[in-house]
Amino acid sequence: MSKIYKIFLFGLIVAVGVSCTDLELEPQSSTTNAIVFDDPSSYKSFLARVYAGLAVTGQQGPAGDGDIQGIDEGFSSYWRQYWGAQVLSTDEAVIGWGDEGLPDFHNHSWTAANQFVTALYNRIFFQIGMANEFLRETTEGKLAERGTNDQLKAEINRYRAEARFLRAFSYWHAIDLFGDVPFFTEEDALGINAPDQATRTEVFNFIESELKAIETALSTPGQGEYGRADQAAAWALLAKIYLNAGVYTGTDRNTDCVTYCNKIIAAGYALDENYQLTHGADNHTSDEIIFSINFDGANTRTWGGMTFITHAAVGGDMDPAAYGIDGGWWGLRTTSSIVDLFPDITGEMDSRAIFYTEGHTKEIENIFNFFDGYAAPKFTNIASDGSPGSNATFPDTDFPVFRLSDVYLIYAEAVLRGGTGGDRATALGLINMLKERAYGDNTGNITDAQLTLDFIKDERARELYWEAHRRTDLIRFGEFTDNGIWPWKGGVQEGKETESFRNLYPIPSSELLANTKLKQNEGY
Repeated sequence: MSKIYKIFLFGLIVAVGVSCTDLELEPQSSTTNAIVFDDPSSYKSFLARVYAGLAVTGQQGPAGDGDIQGIDEGFSSYWRQYWGAQVLSTDEAVIGWGDEGLPDFHNHSWTAANQFVTALYNRIFFQIGMANEFLRETTEGKLAERGTNDQLKAEINRYRAEARFLRAFSYWHAIDLFGDVPFFTEEDALGINAPDQATRTEVFNFIESELKAIETALSTPGQGEYGRADQAAAWALLAKIYLNAGVYTGTDRNTDCVTYCNKIIAAGYALDENYQLTHGADNHTSDEIIFSINFDGANTRTWGGMTFITHAAVGGDMDPAAYGIDGGWWGLRTTSSIVDLFPDITGEMDSRAIFYTEGHTKEIENIFNFFDGYAAPKFTNIASDGSPGSNATFPDTDFPVFRLSDVYLIYAEAVLRGGTGGDRATALGLINMLKERAYGDNTGNITDAQLTLDFIKDERARELYWEAHRRTDLIRFGEFTDNGIWPWKGGVQEGKETESFRNLYPIPSSELLANTKLKQNEGY
């Protein structure tokens, strides 16, 4: 797979190099594409590399041949950077490391020169470039030239649908994080012109049209290989963009959101009896995960992704072996704003309150002191039977990008925001299913009168903290910047409101220099 991927690097230089200046891409094979594709398995191998782009950092792992430059490879993981932008900028977490640019997230003081913002931007467009190149190499014309048989063509058509899903997934991240962004597809000529900047609405419309176009080409829910996108993954992404459509386009799409939630709810997924199953080393057995980014100790050896999330949450007096890892990195804790959303800190009432408190203070006096703030080891490298993962350094735990409980909460919120095709009674029932799992009985259930948008906002935090939704949620509720205060927001202990322009991250300075067609986001 590594050899196959490298053959496409020259095309990727031309495709994305003009729009992302920090991509480390060099052609490393003289083998032609035609020769490579004599092997039918090469198509699936290259698609696997597109999927892997969400998890790995390069060709060797965990370091030595990184995909992008300008940042330590261990920091350069797509999912590590996305997770940081979505979580560290909110009340969900602080990190006790002083790497240049890292404290900027919780401080809301990032600039267009921030190395982590730049790495995330480059990762997103690197991923889009890989998907585009796969699509260029699998056109009807290319397949005909290679004499591809009908059976393989049918498989490749499904692969193409998955590549289009992955591209739409990254374009969603692009507009959610950066607003108006460079836009290019496999139809754009390589090496001719730098890409134009499309509006958020234009890219939103493209994502929507792509997901609808590929729906029937994807596997039906639960029938494909684990970790690959199927119809339910596309429905979940549609539900996500529709829920946030008011932010992205200025037009609410809550009825459409309910429609796609209904499709997922009817598809046969079920809540796991044990909440922790979705966050442990055997979460690939979960009945509620709709789409995941897969990690395992043998094949995704990277310092990003789940290696970072599991290790950085452990330190101090915590026993790393209790979490299936070989050591703590003394980094991540949560804030009292999240702790206070739970009825108690022990998890005895609400099992989702997964905090380590011994020797820690709830309030944070010093972000760089690991004992200030409760640790939150929600993700572990321990399986549901108590056994550790296969590798104590690199976890087997997959990241649950979309899961059923999120869909229940999306459905309820869309109904409360006026979406039709659903009703409050169903929404209440779905929410109380989450409550009953968390409490072990119906003592945590709510009444219809308690089902409000504010409740949904808080329940999303209780159910989904550290799952990379919080920043987007707070923006949708109008509480990320100039409203909403939590400890150390804005760089002061008591927290403060920050400038509303920070609802978007800046286009990196290096990108503006490389592509003069781009306009910086307001405020930067």
